[in-house]
Amino acid sequence: MLIALNKPFAVLCQFVDRSVPARATLADFGLPADVYPAGRLDFDSEGLLLLTDDGRLAHRLTDPRHKVSKTYLVQVEGAPNQAAMTALQAGVLLNDGPTRPAEVQIVSAPDWLWPRDPPVRMRLSIPDHWLQIRISEGRNRQLRRMTAAVGLPTLRLVRLAIGEHALADLDCGKWRQL
Repeated sequence: MLIALNKPFAVLCQFVDRSVPARATLADFGLPADVYPAGRLDFDSEGLLLLTDDGRLAHRLTDPRHKVSKTYLVQVEGAPNQAAMTALQAGVLLNDGPTRPAEVQIVSAPDWLWPRDPPVRMRLSIPDHWLQIRISEGRNRQLRRMTAAVGLPTLRLVRLAIGEHALADLDCGKWRQL
């Protein structure tokens, strides 16, 4: 079984939270029994999360050796210049080593994107821009670290696709079986 969930902001990618007060978890979405996340999506990131009961499939989707691409919509603070775009496309040196090259393009602000609660903190004196970024690895908070390294802190991060599996028209907080 393979499930696509459009994970909202401020939801843990696990079924139990032992912190006090407890935060929202995957248990809050009425998912089928015995499915587990194939990879993770940070608490403060949104979008496509795949869940499965098939360990081999989860491994194929998440193991870096398989180079499954992940596509994100990233709202950044600041204006991307050519140096920043080139650095992201070539691969950025992070504290845990260089990243693989990424496919990066500047895109228009999406009119279809659901509102975030709470809204993104905006500064009137600093512009924001949207990037579509495709990577083929998935280190901890990788895109946030990559954009920060080139002077473009991430404000909002939405995963659109994992390999051929896309978020498409799945509403925020909803899931469907693939």
